[in-house]
Amino acid sequence: MSRPRLLDLFCCAGGAAEGYYRAGFDVVGVDKDPQPHYPFEFIQADAIEYLLEHGREYDIRHASPPCQLYSISANSHSVNHPDLLAPTRDALIEVGGPYIIENVELAPLINPIMLCGTMFGLRAPDVDGVELQLQRHRLFETSFTLGLAPAPCAHDSTPVGGSYKGSRHRKPEHRDNPERRGGYTPAISVRGALLGIDWMNEHELAQAIPPVYTEWIGLQAMEHIGVIA
Repeated sequence: MSRPRLLDLFCCAGGAAEGYYRAGFDVVGVDKDPQPHYPFEFIQADAIEYLLEHGREYDIRHASPPCQLYSISANSHSVNHPDLLAPTRDALIEVGGPYIIENVELAPLINPIMLCGTMFGLRAPDVDGVELQLQRHRLFETSFTLGLAPAPCAHDSTPVGGSYKGSRHRKPEHRDNPERRGGYTPAISVRGALLGIDWMNEHELAQAIPPVYTEWIGLQAMEHIGVIA
């Protein structure tokens, strides 16, 4: 039996794709920029144009339009980012069939569910002996109904910078070091372990969707399209 096909729009380096693949989909990624680390079939193209031309060839469609416009840091720089969220949704509706849209917390998604690494128990020990907890929030809008989140969002740790949180205070020699105050960034291997990703570079990891998020959604998508009873 062939696997159903999922179109991964604005795919970046494939964090979402890996989760959908684990859920049972064959995944094809589309992005306007080259994505040499993308782990599945990749097509370099304008995502919306490709969707309108080829979207009906797939069983389900996922889109992660650029989120800079809605990010917390959006007002910290002068670059004007296009709003591709609404045009992407319009194109998905025009093509028809089930779809998923992912974005950051401030994005105006319709009745989204929020997922966080704490819901999936994503933790990893750092080289400094600090156990880190992934507190990366992402919103998901779907054209079909999702179940309740897998667990409550439970931030039980000490902030150590960005989306990575430590389960206790850093060692005094680190906490009291003026050059290390104001934030803490784990080694790239630790960040990869937290997300469950081992093929991305530092920039790609910073914006990646943890695969466990889309695996959880993908299994429900399978039920929706009738692959899993």
